[in-house]
Amino acid sequence: MKNLFGLFSLVLAFSIQAQPYPNRPVKVIIPWPPGQATDLAARIVGEKLSQQLGQPFIMENKPGAGGSIGTDTVVKSAPDGYTLLAASSGPISIMPNLQKIPYDPLRDLAPVSLIATAPFALVVAPNFPASNAKEFLALVRANPGKYTFASSGTGATAHMFAELFNSMAQLKVVHVPYKGSVPALTDVIGGQVAYAVETVAATGGFIKSGKLKTFGVTSARGSAALPGVPTLAESADIPGYDCVAWVGYAAPAGTPRDILVKLAAEIQKAVQSTELKDRYIPLGMDTASNSPDEMAAYLRREQDRYAQIIKNAGIKIEN
Repeated sequence: MKNLFGLFSLVLAFSIQAQPYPNRPVKVIIPWPPGQATDLAARIVGEKLSQQLGQPFIMENKPGAGGSIGTDTVVKSAPDGYTLLAASSGPISIMPNLQKIPYDPLRDLAPVSLIATAPFALVVAPNFPASNAKEFLALVRANPGKYTFASSGTGATAHMFAELFNSMAQLKVVHVPYKGSVPALTDVIGGQVAYAVETVAATGGFIKSGKLKTFGVTSARGSAALPGVPTLAESADIPGYDCVAWVGYAAPAGTPRDILVKLAAEIQKAVQSTELKDRYIPLGMDTASNSPDEMAAYLRREQDRYAQIIKNAGIKIEN
């Protein structure tokens, strides 16, 4: 009987392994608190993947240390496709260039696909004495060191995008870091700080209500959440200025390629749905997808670009 039971167990185990992926629930680690952009995008796509693949995609928030705690959890997980990471710009593309972290994102993670991009907008108070981007640039250039810009914190994505804009536009300005986008934008609205480059999600409501005015968005293709608003590349005449925060799915390094390819194909299918696109718009995000190889190349370019921004601006943060 023991031999028969052992044989049955082996047959059962082989049968389970032979079933198409996924044959049990998939856990997605979100290294941020609930309600944050990465969390929302991951959940929306996870719902579609659950419907398409017939298995639950269970979201687990594991915040802390700027996203590095949850990211490291995935890095150390079994590479079997049943633990995924809701990856994003901060802990993957920016942090490796600023401070020590317990993983190498380009070595220790297997990219799956992007799921969303988030453009930012350059905003000023309604009474700022410029009616368009070119007038804004002329005024700031004529007064080097006089004007200030706010960010949600030193080393934050908003800080990076603003520094790149300042560099490409040849602006000499003073950085004023805040603890979050809300206090930063509050002081822009109040006129204590001249401008900020912040997420469309954070600025969109203020722009539509007239509490802020914008001179353009950071992405090369504009933003579905701010129709009619030009790109800064066009309005400020800065060819090549194209910045978006990104969100994607990744897996532990060593995850079988066929699983990565299958997930990427399902993500591409999910983000093409009108329902998902419509859910992204109020969040200030646009849909995105690519192949594992394309995402890997994208992440290399992003890390290199942030490294250059940090070097040129002399950005440092305390570990």
